[in-house]
Amino acid sequence: MKFKKFLAVALTAAMALSMAACGSTGDSGSASTSDSTAAGDTATSDSSSGGDDKIVVWTLAKDLEQFADHYKEKTGKEVETVVIEPADYPTKVQTALMGGESEPDVIVGEPQMLQDFYDNGFFEDLDQFGAQDYADQVVDYVWKVGQDADGVQRAISYQITPAGIYYRRDIAKKVFGTDDPEEIGKLFKDYNTILQTAQTLKDAGYRIFASDGEMNYFSGDSAWVVDNKLNVDQSRYDYMDLAVKLYQDDYTAYASQWSTPWYQAMSGPIPILSQDIQSGSDDSVNVWDSENFEEQTKDLPKTEVFAYGLPSWGVLTLRDNVKDTSGSWGVCAGPSYGFGGGTFIGISSQSKKKEAAWDFIKFCTLDEDTADWWIEKSEGDVVSLKSVLEKHKDDENPVYGNEKLYAFWLQQAEGIDYSKVTKYDKVIGDAWGEAISSIKTGASDKDTAINNFYDTVASTYPDIEIQR
Repeated sequence: MKFKKFLAVALTAAMALSMAACGSTGDSGSASTSDSTAAGDTATSDSSSGGDDKIVVWTLAKDLEQFADHYKEKTGKEVETVVIEPADYPTKVQTALMGGESEPDVIVGEPQMLQDFYDNGFFEDLDQFGAQDYADQVVDYVWKVGQDADGVQRAISYQITPAGIYYRRDIAKKVFGTDDPEEIGKLFKDYNTILQTAQTLKDAGYRIFASDGEMNYFSGDSAWVVDNKLNVDQSRYDYMDLAVKLYQDDYTAYASQWSTPWYQAMSGPIPILSQDIQSGSDDSVNVWDSENFEEQTKDLPKTEVFAYGLPSWGVLTLRDNVKDTSGSWGVCAGPSYGFGGGTFIGISSQSKKKEAAWDFIKFCTLDEDTADWWIEKSEGDVVSLKSVLEKHKDDENPVYGNEKLYAFWLQQAEGIDYSKVTKYDKVIGDAWGEAISSIKTGASDKDTAINNFYDTVASTYPDIEIQR
């Protein structure tokens, strides 16, 4: 793959990560900006004075700053952690490694960008350090995400990120007579049932979702590309119909994901925004202005939202935003297995301190004591070590009605089939999302939107065979 194409694909993927990175909250994304360090003027650095053994870590997620501090406490070894804005990250990594820079020593990636990083030789082979000795200790899909096309281990993650449905237990009892996760899961078992659930909630004065994008992590249980052919199976069309109906039949609160009302719906009633406000044609309300949002929407009718569809890091997002609804939430399975995000750590192929870098990676991803520490430190992140998940399977989360979430997330992770994931997914998925948006808003009819989707894929990936 040429670097021009790599950069376009990876950059597109990275821009979506600023709000969806693990542990993001209503107050901030996963990375911060301040004065320049070695990574450029959009990065922050937690610099430590150290000798020749100090390693440098470039990361998208601020989690690794905490890991680095903990690593120093336990080992006395220095780590300089540089947090880079997701939109800038692929460019900076490419520039440094193609320029032969020996720093950073450790780099990261999220699943959408990893395959291109592997193809371009950015990540060192971890098998030469004995990585395969740990293969059975890490949740299977996570281990496979860290492998290149030839099965060589290039990166490892300290977390798993399977998707689930987060729902209000109090609303469930009022409308459905039960808040049991198994029973509520049946209300989300497939797209048609979800629409029936949405109508029942609307009749009761609620909205099933804050936005119409909550099922995105369950948007298709198939690969976009199979044997170099574009694969648009029926489940993709079914998801398209679901998203359009959620929007057009007034089943949501029209709160765009990551906007002020989307977060506010986690803690109680929010105004029902019109389609015009959401589309921007009515600019009387700025959904990104948290300070003035309440005043701008005081005269609009209000509703309460029943559910969100998010990966396991949504536990942390809701934790920081539920306020008075804490304890009134539950988590159940969605219509299919899915996952999103996750920070995968590897050694830069240009590093001159690869042994030291591997020691840090092992500490972050393969050490049981570290995993135990991270569960407590993060207040709910879901680690990737099977033994630690098993150890914590009976832990109860008070925000979620004392539900045993670690056991649930491990069960969901075991259902993920990573063979269905391809390096094309982010770009093709976004193009499909654009088609859905144009249909639901009436900008184009279904046939035109789908043809435009095919045109986008053909122009972006001319080597993929397309049968319209």
